[in-house]
Amino acid sequence: MGIAAAIVIVPMGVVFFISGLFINLIQAVCFVLIRPFSKNIYRRINRILAELLWLELVWLVDWWAGVKIKLYMDPEAFRLMGKEHALLIANHRSDIDWLVGWILAQRSGCLGSALAVMKKSSKLLPVLGWSMWFSEYLFLERNWAKDENTLKSGLQRLRNYPQPFWLALFVEGTRFTQAKLLAAQEYAASAGLPVPKNVLIPRTKGFVSAVNHMRSFVPAIYDVTFAIPKSSPAPTMLRIFKGQSSVVHVHIKRHEMKDLPENDDAIAQWCRDIFLAKDKLLDGHIAEDTFGEQTLQNVGRPVKSFVVVTSWACVLTIGAIKFLQSTALFSSWKGLAISAGLLAVVTVLMQILIRFSQSERSTPAKPNRVNQHSGNRQEKQH
Repeated sequence: MGIAAAIVIVPMGVVFFISGLFINLIQAVCFVLIRPFSKNIYRRINRILAELLWLELVWLVDWWAGVKIKLYMDPEAFRLMGKEHALLIANHRSDIDWLVGWILAQRSGCLGSALAVMKKSSKLLPVLGWSMWFSEYLFLERNWAKDENTLKSGLQRLRNYPQPFWLALFVEGTRFTQAKLLAAQEYAASAGLPVPKNVLIPRTKGFVSAVNHMRSFVPAIYDVTFAIPKSSPAPTMLRIFKGQSSVVHVHIKRHEMKDLPENDDAIAQWCRDIFLAKDKLLDGHIAEDTFGEQTLQNVGRPVKSFVVVTSWACVLTIGAIKFLQSTALFSSWKGLAISAGLLAVVTVLMQILIRFSQSERSTPAKPNRVNQHSGNRQEKQH
């Protein structure tokens, strides 16, 4: 990270982690004192708290790095975004797909209730993971024998969610890399399946479970496709911390949940067909550097995240100045050591966030076995 970027981003990291710990504390208090008596009130309060924290990361993308997001979507479907419960299934193209999803949720007015299915280790991340846990993200171990009941109970809890929510499910099971694509292609060829060129083979058991448990109260599935134009470098957390811009193209197609088949095998095949279509869509994007004639929607760059970050920075700066005046912290070697230690901790936590988001360090997910029997494809977990 460059010196000029570090001068800005390290203090902002201090702001994020201190404000985040404060929000975590309020979330914990609300979880203990309010949730046992009214889950709806707790969720409404937590929605605001989570948004205050997530907006700091939205600021990083919008205002610090200036990442440009172009959304291709049907106007009627765009009008419904943020006004209904939705299950999102997406390819996992870049290290910041989750952040792009948060930005679109923020533009739609449901950032605080944007949820996701995550790997279990994510909830151990200081501030970020803790807040996700309080916000009812679903954490899985990538072991279906253990995850099936966890997913079922988590989905059932969302039935009475008081405000529109999004639940994001990356059904490929891991982030896209060329090495993982090669493994998926080799597997597809050996199993007699269509060989993908731009996506990985979806793992459908979680998707089938989600559809079965959500179809009665979630009206729509958003089929999300992320793509990076040829003229733009791939966005990463490291580039964002350095203030380096990128461009992300997002194509969203809305499907009515009621139109999905009832049979589990047919639901799984529907998901695989969606990824075959997504593969062809990305072929077209590679050729044309755009998603064809699909309507380009204006998502803008609201000032809300800028106001929130500026407010946090002012409050914490004033508090720090008063604290330093009352304690004379910098007047002793001990005080200087404590301050240096705090900056070192923040720097380490930022490095952890970068490493957590990197595609190359994500855990590969083996594709499900797909056998053909009596004309039907059935999956077996590795």
